Amino acid sequence: MEEPAKTRRYDASGRAVAAARTRRAILDAAFRLFVANGYEATTMSAVAAEAGVAVDTVYESAGRKPALFRLLVESVIAMSDDAVPALERDYVRAVRAEPSAGRKLERYASAVASIQTRLAPLLLVVRGAAATSPEIAQMWSEISQRRAANMQLLAGEMIATGSVRDGLTVDEVAATIWAMNGPELFGLLVQERGWSVEQYAAWLGSSWKRLFLADDATLGENGEASADT
Repeated sequence: MEEPAKTRRYDASGRAVAAARTRRAILDAAFRLFVANGYEATTMSAVAAEAGVAVDTVYESAGRKPALFRLLVESVIAMSDDAVPALERDYVRAVRAEPSAGRKLERYASAVASIQTRLAPLLLVVRGAAATSPEIAQMWSEISQRRAANMQLLAGEMIATGSVRDGLTVDEVAATIWAMNGPELFGLLVQERGWSVEQYAAWLGSSWKRLFLADDATLGENGEASADT
């Protein structure tokens, strides 16, 4: 009697893997088409053809086009095929686990650089679609406001380490990180000025440390200034 149960569990697992693979193909296809053609010109049938699946499969996996675009943006931000809540994302957990403010900023800068390689091109899609699609404009506004709220959490955790310069408030630190971690700055430095993603990540982390950390917090274990300060 045990064997059929094992078979059912195996089949369910196989279906889940196949569904995840299909969703990944749909998201990758949507990213290529939205970036290349814009929001309005990208059709669900074109996404299906690019992904090699039926149109109904796209709708079943992601919903209507606004829902597909939101899922794409959210998955890029989460660095996952799903829209994972902020505090459950792997890189957020890694940042929060770091005991020092400097290491928090370095880890977060590295994550931001990775995210923006795909999020920054989508910003141009949003700008093109916002005038004619209130749903897309509202979605981007919501994400921006949520990102600002999340920076309040990061700023509070940094200040709690005791390494932040005297006089800096949670609001000031959060607003500065929020302004610098968006796709706009990444686009200017990487896409327009030709910086590498690695160069951008290193610059972002070291800039934040210089802006926020007290002088003694930027020193190495032997009392010598670290190379990036």
